[in-house]
Amino acid sequence: MAVEKITMPQLGESVTEGTISRWIVSVGDKVNKYDPLAEVMTDKVNAEIPSSFTGTITELVAEDGDTLAVGEVICYIETGEGGAGDAASTEAPKVEASAPAAAPTTNAPAAATPTDADAPNKRRYSPAVLRLAQENNVDLEQVTGTGAGGRITRKDIQAVIESGNIPTADSKPAAAAAPAQEAPKAEKAAPAPSAPAAASASKAAQPVNVPVEAGDIEIPVTGVRKAIAANMLRSKHEAPHAWTMIEVDATNLVDYRNSLKNDFKKKEGYNLTFFAFFVKAVAQALKEFPQINSMWAGDKIVQKKDINISIAVATDDALYVPVIRNADEKTIKGIAREITELANKVRAGKLTSAEMQGGTFTVNNTGSFGSVQSQGIINYPQAAILQVESIVKRPVVMDHGMIAVRDMVNLCMSLDHRVLDGLVCGRFLARVKEIIEKMSKENTSIY
Repeated sequence: MAVEKITMPQLGESVTEGTISRWIVSVGDKVNKYDPLAEVMTDKVNAEIPSSFTGTITELVAEDGDTLAVGEVICYIETGEGGAGDAASTEAPKVEASAPAAAPTTNAPAAATPTDADAPNKRRYSPAVLRLAQENNVDLEQVTGTGAGGRITRKDIQAVIESGNIPTADSKPAAAAAPAQEAPKAEKAAPAPSAPAAASASKAAQPVNVPVEAGDIEIPVTGVRKAIAANMLRSKHEAPHAWTMIEVDATNLVDYRNSLKNDFKKKEGYNLTFFAFFVKAVAQALKEFPQINSMWAGDKIVQKKDINISIAVATDDALYVPVIRNADEKTIKGIAREITELANKVRAGKLTSAEMQGGTFTVNNTGSFGSVQSQGIINYPQAAILQVESIVKRPVVMDHGMIAVRDMVNLCMSLDHRVLDGLVCGRFLARVKEIIEKMSKENTSIY
């Protein structure tokens, strides 16, 4: 028999960490290969981590809500036909006993020994716990863990922060003179070389100071919302956003689509939306301007061969970005079907991590809720995002000074200025405009 590790998998491009949303198994459970072990939140989607082995769960290293880097151990499984037999009883205690065995020789104060014996996992911190403690200057030695074996969880740290009584190194009881004198020196030395860290720590602590009064509602931040926040923050911090907008006359497109929509719905069973036409136009323009279909990779720019369009689909409390792969090779009907299928999966909670990977450019249908102008945040690590605004009737000056009522739409584009310049983006938008304005019964087939 052997004890095997299960590590945090990489569940998407550019994904470096994942958050355990919920453990499906417990210590002592027997699992088969490919059985789900835990639900993990990353890149705005829930995914299940399958077991790589058949065996018995001997230890869960992470707690619900812990965030771990890709490759970090999340649990241990004892493999072999005997399950949790004699080998389990001899090997598992060694893992538990490693911390308390050293306690009598390394911890001089007698009072510390019983605490450590009761909490063998106290000093085993997840990356999320360490990061949160460092950002808020929390001395982990003074925190009581509620996790397995006294393990300190992220919830424990958050509870300490919210209480306002944050235990710091200089607030530790003076068990010995030397440690009491050294702690302040370490704290004084830290702020000078790491001022940005101090600034981020103060920013991280600011939400705690929001006064909560009678009638206020406190809404816990879910794993989905945290993933969205992290991705958006990274995009805004790393990518220098520029923005541009173009006005498009979609009158011919509106007339053409309206003439088809009823028969199409009866025949195909799903709606022929305006959005499908816009996605097709963008995919065609990306093929002609491949520079837009690129990503920043530090020392190089990667121009992607496949045109995979990410589309934003919102629920009541989150935003998901599934991908239409090889959109340039699909018909308008095919794109309309994929939009419907992906949107239904999002709202039914059945969207998989694989269906959100590989996007090279994002198109967002902000017009669906009446917006006429907006500035999108780039879907990192892509280089641009296009917002399709609401189609509205407006008076437009036509040839020879005539005024007519036309169906107009704004296309708003945010771009990563490290990768793209205004010239190529302007030409790209002009081409999208040209394709849309020429869409009609005579020029465009939906099949």
